[in-house]
Amino acid sequence: MKKALLFFLLLCVVAHCKAQRKHIDTLRLALRNAKTDSDRLNALTGLSHDYFIPNPDSSIIFSQQAYDLAAKLNKPLRQGRMLSNMGNAYATMGDYVKGMQYYFRALMVYEQLNDISGIVTVYNNIGSTDVQEGNYKDALTYLDSAVNKWRPYAATHKLIRLVDRTQNAVLNMNIGECFLYTGKIDSAAYYLNLCYADAKKNNFTEEIDNVERDLGEVEISRGNKAAALKHLLTAVAVAKSIDDVEMLSITYLSTSKLYHKFKQQDSAEAYAWKALKTASDGKYEQDVLNAGKVLYTDYDEDNDVADAYKYFKLATAAKDSLYSQDRLKQLLSMDFEEKNRKQEIAEAQLRYREEVRMWALMAGLAVLLLLVLLFWRNARNRKQANLLLLRQKEEIEAALEQLQLTQKQLIQSEKMASLGELTAGVAHEIQNPLNFVNNFSEVNIELISEMQTELETGTKEEVIDILEDIKQNLEKISHHGKRAEGIVKGMLQHSRAGNDTKEPTDINKLVDEYLRLAYHGLRARDKSFNAEWVMHFAEDLPLVNVVPQDIGRVLLKLFTNAFYAIQQKQKTAPAGYKPLLELTTGIITHAAAKSPGGKAGKYLQVKVMDNGNGIPDNIKEKIMQPFFTTKPTGEGTGLGLSMSYDIVVKGHGGNIEVLSKENEYTEFTVTLPL
Repeated sequence: MKKALLFFLLLCVVAHCKAQRKHIDTLRLALRNAKTDSDRLNALTGLSHDYFIPNPDSSIIFSQQAYDLAAKLNKPLRQGRMLSNMGNAYATMGDYVKGMQYYFRALMVYEQLNDISGIVTVYNNIGSTDVQEGNYKDALTYLDSAVNKWRPYAATHKLIRLVDRTQNAVLNMNIGECFLYTGKIDSAAYYLNLCYADAKKNNFTEEIDNVERDLGEVEISRGNKAAALKHLLTAVAVAKSIDDVEMLSITYLSTSKLYHKFKQQDSAEAYAWKALKTASDGKYEQDVLNAGKVLYTDYDEDNDVADAYKYFKLATAAKDSLYSQDRLKQLLSMDFEEKNRKQEIAEAQLRYREEVRMWALMAGLAVLLLLVLLFWRNARNRKQANLLLLRQKEEIEAALEQLQLTQKQLIQSEKMASLGELTAGVAHEIQNPLNFVNNFSEVNIELISEMQTELETGTKEEVIDILEDIKQNLEKISHHGKRAEGIVKGMLQHSRAGNDTKEPTDINKLVDEYLRLAYHGLRARDKSFNAEWVMHFAEDLPLVNVVPQDIGRVLLKLFTNAFYAIQQKQKTAPAGYKPLLELTTGIITHAAAKSPGGKAGKYLQVKVMDNGNGIPDNIKEKIMQPFFTTKPTGEGTGLGLSMSYDIVVKGHGGNIEVLSKENEYTEFTVTLPL
């Protein structure tokens, strides 16, 4: 019996599809033969609606033509309908920004006309678009607004157009999808079944494929394979029959999800591939992204690195496209707010001019009285103004002093934070010389015991040899003791608040020392972290006159940032990723126009390059700004690179530059004058 009902439903759908195509041909003929603007407008309106599902590009073209003609004929209600149609078409293709733009324009038209049906339609469309974008909270807000307006309207209007009767079904479907995607399966099933019953009763074919797919997702969540597959196959058949390409792609992906859940990996991958191809052919970016993610995950689970990487790149490209649309959406929002602000200013200026005209008559009468009062109060006001200025000056000076103190405290705090990053590395580095000191001290104790024995036996040559060994051991103890002393001294200088004395410094040695401290500091916090580093140090570098602890802070910040970027990329990188840090030092010659200080001459360069996550283009100009950080709350102060910039540029007359490509590499170049 159920199969017979399904077969009957499909026959009805196919018949509807043929009728719709015939209707499109009839409308095209009517458009060609239209003798009046009204006839032409009606034909364009019909084509706008009929092309919405099979060809949204054509729907946009016909909607725009109908909108222009409606504006010419002064038919605002038809204009609102065409704006809503264009919003639907753009949203269907994944261009949510333009979709929202046209929806809000349509909403303004309907609100001016107080057309409840139109307002409800737009609210419903906005809610549906938010569902597609994953903004379920915003979607429910708009859908609730639509329900609150629709129910009183439907209760008081017994004769409702067919296009309006679909509102109830679509509202229930969109609300059901919100609950479906937020994991509230029982609530989702309730609203989706309401929509399903309404759609079947009224033969709303364009909603049947969608709700069948949604009910399939409900059964997937409940683990009912047979019921889920029945709904999904019905959705595929309906979507094909009405040329609903986007829903066909979405349903294929749901079918892939079903087979994946029941460990039928070949079928899952086959349907995911069909979903991707269908979405790509139809240029539905959001669905390309969703299918690409599924294929990447499936092939990754199969350890098929090549195919996993291919679909990962495809999904990333689709995500980037949608992300750029999100940025455009922000710009559109700003533009919308700016227009509102200008309109408010214009209205305020108009009110101001009217008030000026009224008060101008009264101003002439008040001028004489004001002049008398002015002379009388002038002396007293001057005295009060002077006292106020003096008090404000004192407050400003106090605020400036407090600001300078706070700035020093922030700088010292950043220094201490970097010292904290050094601590684990220092502990690791200082352990080696201490081990040498202890070992050679123990050897000397044994040698002295031997020497005492030889002195008692009177063997002079052996005593001399032992003394020579003791001397060599003491030299090694002294060398490693000074090494430990140098590490401790460097740490103390690093934490010192106000030492800016420049001294000749071996940059290669400084780079090597801080690199090891940074690496072992990170290793102490994360034992699983490993990275290879390659040093390209120029030989015979001259000593550079710098503040060692300040340049050390710069190097430490660059190294820790590089290792952090590598560490973050390791978490998501495909198999075979090899963390790498490259260090290069050398001497370059700059012409005056290209040199940091505007003077021609030789400069020392230190380049720090990592193959971590890279820096997105939209934040490259911000990374040197104070308090800007991309790290999670509590992991970064946002002062490290800002202080590094001040140290290199303001403190040493050099320059610091960055080159980066997102997900590939980052290279910082520090240039210092010789």
